[in-house]
Amino acid sequence: MRRLLQFKAGLLFAFVLLTSVALAQDKKPASPHDSTTAVVAGSTIKIKYGSPYVKGRKILGELVPFDKVWRAGADSATSITTSKAIKIEGKALPAGRYAFFVIPSKSGTWTIIFDKNPKQWGAYTYKESNDALRVTVKGKTAPKSESLVYTITKNGFNLKWDTFEVPVSIK
Repeated sequence: MRRLLQFKAGLLFAFVLLTSVALAQDKKPASPHDSTTAVVAGSTIKIKYGSPYVKGRKILGELVPFDKVWRAGADSATSITTSKAIKIEGKALPAGRYAFFVIPSKSGTWTIIFDKNPKQWGAYTYKESNDALRVTVKGKTAPKSESLVYTITKNGFNLKWDTFEVPVSIK
């Protein structure tokens, strides 16, 4: 009887151990937070964002609807900080920290918005009256990217996700 109890206790211990190890595997956050920093046009640019995954969903036109303000990431609004005044698509943006929003359209143009209130949850409290700058850019098709990624280049920055890319020039 004692051996049977020890055997059952051993099996229970092994089951609990294996279950906890299995559950601990591949536990990524739904939208891990990320950032990127680089110098462009003499200004240090920092972008902080939540990076959602496609996970088999239709992104443009559904998860990210056309003609509506989107936070350009997950969770809190994406933020962009510039250490010096810069020109975005030829228009002046003073040094500072901004919430970054976009409005995609079916035609492939994207309205790029730098909002004066950098601490917002999503785009739920977005108000056009808080815009520091609005410009329009042309999006393009890109190789599939499962997670949303921002990259900063010598010419500006890119938002890439799913099969689209949105380049924004900085001078």
